[in-house]
Amino acid sequence: MNPQTTPAATPPDTSFTTPWGAFALTRFPEDPRERLRAWDAADEYLLRHLAGEADSAAGTATELAGRTVAVLGDRWGALTTALAEYRPVQITDSHLGRRATLANLARAGAAVDESRLLTTRDTPPERIDVLLVRVPKSLALLEDQLYRLAPAVHEGTVVIGTGMVTEIHTSTLRLFERILGPTRTSLAARKARLVFCTPDRALDPGPNPWPHRYALPQDIGPASGRTVVNHAGTFCADRLDIGTRFLLAHLPVPAPGARVVDLGCGNGVVGTAAALAGPGAELVFVDESHQAVASAEETFRANLGPDAPAEFLAADALARDVVAPGSVDLVLNNPPFHSHQATTDATAWRMFTGAKRALRPGGELWVVGNRHLGYHVKLRRLFGNCQLVAGNPKFVVLRAVKR
Repeated sequence: MNPQTTPAATPPDTSFTTPWGAFALTRFPEDPRERLRAWDAADEYLLRHLAGEADSAAGTATELAGRTVAVLGDRWGALTTALAEYRPVQITDSHLGRRATLANLARAGAAVDESRLLTTRDTPPERIDVLLVRVPKSLALLEDQLYRLAPAVHEGTVVIGTGMVTEIHTSTLRLFERILGPTRTSLAARKARLVFCTPDRALDPGPNPWPHRYALPQDIGPASGRTVVNHAGTFCADRLDIGTRFLLAHLPVPAPGARVVDLGCGNGVVGTAAALAGPGAELVFVDESHQAVASAEETFRANLGPDAPAEFLAADALARDVVAPGSVDLVLNNPPFHSHQATTDATAWRMFTGAKRALRPGGELWVVGNRHLGYHVKLRRLFGNCQLVAGNPKFVVLRAVKR
């Protein structure tokens, strides 16, 4: 092979074969370099079970026609697309997952009814006959959603969860059992497992413990001692994470009238601290998680009042349809480096490129990250500059300026 020739990338596997047909599925945003599929063995196992084709089903298919089917936590729309003929109600925390579902349904030629694509903050259906749960990474999010959906579940509701073996733990089963009713699991198949729950309407699990509230420490600058509100599934829901704490110790003070974006805002602590430090700044909170955006709004309002100017957006980073190019003075970012079980820098890169597009000339991107991730290399390549603001053995705070 000519050493100067780069071999063509292998096209991503998009063909998802199910008992209801084959579907071309992609994640969102679509990226031809993406190696991760939009489904896994857990999705396949659940669909085979519903069709009566899995060992766990003993040859008996689950009746879906004419019943209200709800799909909780469908990551990229694989379950919703495969079962589209039954018009399932999808409930997701992920803006990206919702966008993927819309694209996958359209590609499959299915009718797209956005009113049936709910977020975890929307009011759930009044009655659910079949509840399919893609077990989330966050046990807290599962707890909150089971509490929210429990009133819609009745004695005849079929409740089936699915996940990879590494995602289903004893604590997972206890949640189903405590909130909905007796629970058991299937045998594992291709490292996936099913969860079967029989609803018991006589159960009283007590009140939903979410959201959580706590007071910040006293030594972190303008936000010291302030109240934080965390809805279930938000990163570090019961404490201030050490990366954010390090950024807060070195936070820039926004100029009056500056437009500031808390990108990947989580519970909104960073943006709230910026607003407290720079009165008169205009804050924009952006996250792909609906739970996070709700947390950020409640944190901000608890500390700056109901009339302080701010926007709260569930969105794909800083895409063009989210924030106008050249309209932002400062972006504050603590990027994630996991997507479900995969470690990846794709999200961080999308955040950095979106930030550059959104910033005015002279605008700044401030990033906190683990030292070993090497974000300075990416920022220098993208912006042509990168300054180390602060560092310790674990974290760095970096500043890049749009020229």
